[in-house]
Amino acid sequence: QVHLVESGGGSVQPGESLTLSCAPSGSVFRILGMAWYRQAPGEERDLVASISGGGRTSYSDSVKGRFAISRDNAKNTVYLRMNSLKPEDTAVYYCMMTIDHSVGYQDYWGQGTQVTVSS
Repeated sequence: QVHLVESGGGSVQPGESLTLSCAPSGSVFRILGMAWYRQAPGEERDLVASISGGGRTSYSDSVKGRFAISRDNAKNTVYLRMNSLKPEDTAVYYCMMTIDHSVGYQDYWGQGTQVTVSS
């Protein structure tokens, strides 16, 4: 059973930065797409950023220019660097990975990590 383990959340003031990371527990055959989602209280879970197996990135308009997603394939880890944080970035952040088990693909989700931006 694969579990995604996230870290790096916390409480910061507006304008500060945080970096989230996420990696699967145990070994996996191959990881395809990776992404970060977020969910604020009373809101739906929304896609924040994604990165393909080839390294192509995509961002939501609300974070474009402030957040950067990256991946380290040797470590099977995805990162989300968040700069110039705003109060509206406050949410639980979830990583998602599409993992190739050689007999099929499956999406996995992290447990979520809280990011709070407040003065």
